[in-house]
Amino acid sequence: MTFVDDGTGGYLTLFVAGFLATEVWRWMGILVGSRLSVDGAVFQWVKAVATTLIAAMVSRMLLFPAGQLAGVPFGLRMGAFLGGIAIFYAARRNLGIGVAGGGLLMLAILAVYGST
Repeated sequence: MTFVDDGTGGYLTLFVAGFLATEVWRWMGILVGSRLSVDGAVFQWVKAVATTLIAAMVSRMLLFPAGQLAGVPFGLRMGAFLGGIAIFYAARRNLGIGVAGGGLLMLAILAVYGST
């Protein structure tokens, strides 16, 4: 059995090819990114687009949910959303704690009231 026949060679080839294909872009990002001003127009535009996409995604999940979330009543979804915002501000604007708190709040609400 050779190196390629046992599957190890194939996985190693995929790993090396994936590493090389992405490593070039990482280094280019470092070179270009170090020259961008955080207060510049390009950075502000990227931040505005990212914020808009997140707001649109959250709005869609609240107003037009799909999958399992569609079975949760609107009031419960909105309550968990508003609770997550309150937790976000209570945790000194920590996004991770706000998102985790909103998710845990949704689970707690569903445990108490159920999905119907």
